[in-house]
Amino acid sequence: MKKRRLASVLACLVAAVFAVVLIAGCGGSPSTSSSDASASSSTSDDKSAAATEKLVVGFDSSYPPYGYVGDDGAYTGFDLELAQEVASRNGWEVQLEPIDWDAKDTLINSGAINCLWNGFTVEGREGKYTFSEPYMLNAQVIVTRADSGISSFDDLAGKTVITQVDSAAYDVLTGDQANLAASFASLETIGDYNTAFMQLESGAVDAVACDLSIASYQISAKPDAYTQLDEQLSSEHYAVGFKTGDTATADKVSETLKQMDEDGFVQALCEKYADQGISYENWCLE
Repeated sequence: MKKRRLASVLACLVAAVFAVVLIAGCGGSPSTSSSDASASSSTSDDKSAAATEKLVVGFDSSYPPYGYVGDDGAYTGFDLELAQEVASRNGWEVQLEPIDWDAKDTLINSGAINCLWNGFTVEGREGKYTFSEPYMLNAQVIVTRADSGISSFDDLAGKTVITQVDSAAYDVLTGDQANLAASFASLETIGDYNTAFMQLESGAVDAVACDLSIASYQISAKPDAYTQLDEQLSSEHYAVGFKTGDTATADKVSETLKQMDEDGFVQALCEKYADQGISYENWCLE
């Protein structure tokens, strides 16, 4: 029997946003009807994995344990291995595309990539993408140096806090936790969390706001250097993001992830990444 420490949140919320794409028929030869022309145009413009049988995964290559460059120089990570297995089980080709995270909207809307799979938070983004069903519980937390003397949110007053640009942590600190952020000396952003933690370790900043899994990964690597505050900025869920309206691929990915959980693949993968902060107890898709 599968056990979940966080069973009370197994009812993951997901907002499926449907977009209606209007395709105007264009003139052609007398033998081609307007409906045939529209169907042809729709097919050629559809860059989704469901239509092309090619999953083009946009991810941040400096976002361990979800997506990063392994010791062998190849891209790896928990989410990337999930994506590769989903593609394999559906007979799709998979293409891993490291991206500038700040450019993700432009890339997915242009069709340069057809999914975002990289510890991607649903909450606050429901209107921008069509999502798979959420598969992993997460939270936004604060990490400080172990010797900083910071033990609560109150202690962050007058401190410099850094987070990744366009991240869920930034959204929380400029949204629901804006009052907390107003107490900081400054809230800074940076391109990737690896560099943020280098700045924390050097003393250039006082704290990092990040995903729980990112905090777990960094603390497991340097347990004597960092500590995580007990208070959380927010709780949330990870899902796979697709271009608005791509429900066919989102549904297929959700269905395949459920199958992968049922046959034990997911639990084995979580155990593989356990030393990097991944826990099967946080898997929420059944």
